[in-house]
Amino acid sequence: MTRAARRAALLAVAAAFAAPGLFAGCSRKDGLSFNATDITGVDYGKELALDDHFGKPRTLADFRGKVVVVFFGFTHCPDVCPTTLLTIANALKQLGPQADQVQVLFVTLDPERDDAKMLAQYVPAFHPTFIGLRGDAAATQKAAREFKVFYQKTPLSTPGNYTVDHTSAAYVIDKQGRLRLFVRHTQTAEQLAQDLKQLLS
Repeated sequence: MTRAARRAALLAVAAAFAAPGLFAGCSRKDGLSFNATDITGVDYGKELALDDHFGKPRTLADFRGKVVVVFFGFTHCPDVCPTTLLTIANALKQLGPQADQVQVLFVTLDPERDDAKMLAQYVPAFHPTFIGLRGDAAATQKAAREFKVFYQKTPLSTPGNYTVDHTSAAYVIDKQGRLRLFVRHTQTAEQLAQDLKQLLS
C-alpha cells in the first residue's frame, strides 16, 4: 500500500470514529453551521495530561475558557503536519484579536525523537502561542486512545529510520472543555477561522 493510500485509509478510520453526532455543513438547532465535522456529544477527547515543551505538566483544564485546537503529529512529518500547523496559524491571523482566546496544542506521536528541545524549536515556529506536548510511550498511547487517534511507526528504506502514519485531522474543544469539531487536514484556513469564530462568539 502506498503512503497516499495509507493516509486515505487513516482518514476513513478517523471519520468512522467521529461518526456519532455528525452534522458537518448542516444547520443545527442552535443556529450554528460548521465547515468541519460537528462531533458534539461524543464520549471521548475529555482528558489530556502531558508535559509542554518547557517541561511543565499540562492538562486540558489549564486552558478552560479558551477554544482549544488539538493536533497529533510529529516533527519529522514531511507534509501533513507542517501543512496543518500552517493552516491553523493562518486561521488565527484571520481572527485578529480573537486569536488570544484560542490555544493550539501539538501532541507528538514520536516522543522517541521529539524531546522538549525539539518541540520548543519546531512548534512555536508556526505561531509563538502554539504549545508542544509530549509524554513517554505509555502517556502518548493514552492520549491517542482518548482522542481515538490512530498511529503506527513504519520503517523506511534507510536502516533505523522510520515515519509515523497517523490520523491527519485536528480536534476543536470549546470554552467549556467539550469536544466539538473534527477538522480534516483538507479544510482551509478560511473555513477553520469561520468555525472558530462561531465557537468564540
